[in-house]
Amino acid sequence: MIDIGERIKRRRLKLGLTQEELAARTELSKGFISQLERNLTSPSIATLMDILEALGTDISDFFAKAGDEKVVFTPEDMFVSEDAQVASSVCWLVPNAQKNQLEPILVTFAPGGSTYPDDPHEGEEFGYVLQGSVTLRLGSRSFKVKKGESFCFKPTEEHYIVNNTQREARVIWVATPPSF
Repeated sequence: MIDIGERIKRRRLKLGLTQEELAARTELSKGFISQLERNLTSPSIATLMDILEALGTDISDFFAKAGDEKVVFTPEDMFVSEDAQVASSVCWLVPNAQKNQLEPILVTFAPGGSTYPDDPHEGEEFGYVLQGSVTLRLGSRSFKVKKGESFCFKPTEEHYIVNNTQREARVIWVATPPSF
C-alpha cells in the first residue's frame, strides 16, 4: 500500500517547504497538511491534484514505484554529441538527467579541444580527469588539472575547459543543477 502522507511529506521537505508554506500554496490549512502527512485524513482527488501541483509533480510521477526508477545505465542508454567546431564530444551518462539534481557527463577532448564558455549560474560543478590533462578556466584564472586529479567550484564566473596538449583528454564532469 502506498503511504500518501509520507510521500507528500518527503516531497515537501525535499523542496524545503514548511507545512505552512504548502498550506498557503494550496489554500488548505496547516492542520490539514499535518493530518494528511500523518495519514489521519485522506485528500479528495481534486485536493491531491492541487497539492501535487504545488509540489511540482504530477500524479503519475507521484505514484510511480521507487523500484520503477532506473538505477543502472548501459552504453545503449547514453547519448553522445560530437562538436567538430570545438574538437570535443559530450556523452550524457544518465538519460534525462535534467530532471535530476545533478547531471554527469563524460567529455572527450581532442588535442586543442575545448568546451564552450559557460556563463555564471547557480550551483556547483565537479570534474575528474580520467585521461590526459586539461586547463580549467574560471574567469581570468587558469588551473592545470592532470589525470587522477579533480576540480570543484561554484560557477560564479565564465568557465570552460581546454585541452592545450597534443594528447586526447577525458573528463567526468558533474553539474548541479543540470546545465549541460
